[in-house]
Amino acid sequence: LYADLPAESFGPLALKAVRQRWIDRGQSRPTVNKNMRRLTRIFRWAVAEEMVPGSVIHSLTAVPGLKRGRCDLPEPKPIDPVNLHTVEVTLRFLPPVTADMVRFQLLTGARPGEVCRMRPADIDRGGEVWEYVDSDHKTVHHGRKRTVFIGPDAQAILRPYLLREPSAVCFSMREANQQRRNARHDKRTTPLSCGNRPGKRSNADRAPGRKRRRSKEQFDAGSYRAAIHHACDAAFDAGAPLGRMEGESDRARKKRLTSKQLDELDTWQRSNRWNPNQLRHTRGTEIRKRFGLEAAQVILGHAAADVTQIYAERDREKAIEVARQVG
Repeated sequence: LYADLPAESFGPLALKAVRQRWIDRGQSRPTVNKNMRRLTRIFRWAVAEEMVPGSVIHSLTAVPGLKRGRCDLPEPKPIDPVNLHTVEVTLRFLPPVTADMVRFQLLTGARPGEVCRMRPADIDRGGEVWEYVDSDHKTVHHGRKRTVFIGPDAQAILRPYLLREPSAVCFSMREANQQRRNARHDKRTTPLSCGNRPGKRSNADRAPGRKRRRSKEQFDAGSYRAAIHHACDAAFDAGAPLGRMEGESDRARKKRLTSKQLDELDTWQRSNRWNPNQLRHTRGTEIRKRFGLEAAQVILGHAAADVTQIYAERDREKAIEVARQVG
């Protein structure tokens, strides 16, 4: 909206206009407030670098955030636990590595990013319940420590992946993609003589300057979520409107659909896809029912359970007992 406006001239009215654009796009109230804080931080950095006068940041911070109940913006829908039967059906369509990530996360209540980053070197296996310390978790900048407690069932899932190099991630995205390709190859009905054989295509066959694309070694929260969504589509696509043609990718399908059809497909996918964060809520709900709210806060690593060093030690013992019983 203000690409040609000098940064020092960007004021409260311009910020409100940008906010209105976000509102018109249908963003929820917390998302609009979060984006306003992001934009303000950009100008705060510019003030610290003496690129704009300090009066700019003072004027921008005068714009208040949107209050719950005092505006017409929607509130975000709460993240609900995912039905375990739905998870079991989806697991049949996931490569073994990704399926083990789902099972491990469901047992431990870890965050998706924590599962993706986990390395053998990060796991203390000295006790009956293992402890995984994530040094790059979301609240590390607040000086908080995040420990994921790994019980016997989760240990059984994780044990084969501990044979990797200590600094390598336990759950390899490259290995999961290879497993998916192998499974697809095993299901093909076209004879190898009538189509490309595995490994036949080389860089010489590609367009000039186009290199072979290699899978990343490490999942992130986005690619982990995308893998689950892909499995959900494969598991439940039989009842989906405007399903894929044989061998058609999701991107190719969307290109051939009209706007109305895309809206219909989006509605169906929202109802039939689930996200890895829901596994965490499923585990947290179960632990709260069996052991109480405080135990759930400890296992999930919420700040409310990390009050003092005395509480931290008590929390550790409680978490170990919970992990021993639930896996």
